[in-house]
Amino acid sequence: MKMFSYKASFLLLVILVLTSFVYSEAQQCRPSGRIKGKKAPQGQCNKENDSDCCKNGKMYTTYECSPSVSSHTKAYLTLNSFQKGGDGGGPSECDNKYHSDDTPVVALSTGWFNNKSRCLNNITITANGRSVVAMVVDECDSTMGCDEDHDYQPPCQNNIVDASKAVWKALNVPHEQWGGLDITWSQNA
Repeated sequence: MKMFSYKASFLLLVILVLTSFVYSEAQQCRPSGRIKGKKAPQGQCNKENDSDCCKNGKMYTTYECSPSVSSHTKAYLTLNSFQKGGDGGGPSECDNKYHSDDTPVVALSTGWFNNKSRCLNNITITANGRSVVAMVVDECDSTMGCDEDHDYQPPCQNNIVDASKAVWKALNVPHEQWGGLDITWSQNA
């Protein structure tokens, strides 16, 4: 009887380990492909806010997914202008409008943007000991880039919250540190 108990315990342990491994694998977001960078025509890549322009021949990773969303989703905050003529490119995907840099708005990586399901919803961004509520107005495209539609900028990483200057100000981040910051975010009910 004791031998059966050890075998059953061992089998149960193996099943638990395999189940947690499969669950963990399902939670990961793997690259979906790569695109080859093209150099922007003269004056076609807006470098406002230190935006990157694609490099000719460089391979860029693309993602159709983003990490799982939780009550404290880890992300990387970047700086973007949603104003006409800003480095965000054209009007926002959600409402086909431009937005002032003084308004707390964001673009989310493709997986989090989730086919516009988060459009015009608010999220709470937390960093630097502060929180700010911002409206989702655009997608930070993780699947494409290096073309005219994307202002000849590379595809976004899959964990980006691309934010207006108002978000950075509300988080009280010193201006010289604007551009990249580890944050958490959650979707408001």
